[in-house]
Amino acid sequence: MIVIRAAKIVTVAAIALFASLVAFGNVTDYGTNFVFVLHVLSMDTIFPGSHIGYRAVTSPALHHLAYALIIAAEALIAILCWIGAFALLGALRAGAAEFQRAKTFAVLGLTLGFLLWQVGFMSVGGEWFGMWQSAQWNGVPGAFRFVMVILAVLIFVVLRDEDIAPRP
Repeated sequence: MIVIRAAKIVTVAAIALFASLVAFGNVTDYGTNFVFVLHVLSMDTIFPGSHIGYRAVTSPALHHLAYALIIAAEALIAILCWIGAFALLGALRAGAAEFQRAKTFAVLGLTLGFLLWQVGFMSVGGEWFGMWQSAQWNGVPGAFRFVMVILAVLIFVVLRDEDIAPRP
């Protein structure tokens, strides 16, 4: 059904738009979210008496590097998802095999999005740096929302499509 293909295209484009806005916001308002990265990596707001404080990274250069890598990943997610959405749009009326092949960039972008927010924010930030312990700088719930939305789109996109029936 063409409507299912169209739904796949717009959901990928929606993730592309989201990642574009996040990357744009982080570049144009660098300082606001940089403070978030600084506090998470410094671990200065974890529970008093927590025994994981030795993991803290206090180097400003490493804070900026980590933030730059996050922004670069967000931009790459946006680019891959935009390319993927347009590739899918170009194959909208193609055969099932061609539409399946057109999913490559979308799958790459969505997978990178999953990895950034699940591995980067939830695993590394949340667990290694104890972000979940911070009342003010806990990004785990937000990252979880992003992960779930991206994962749902990824699963939807990779589902096999049938050939479109010719018009009568």
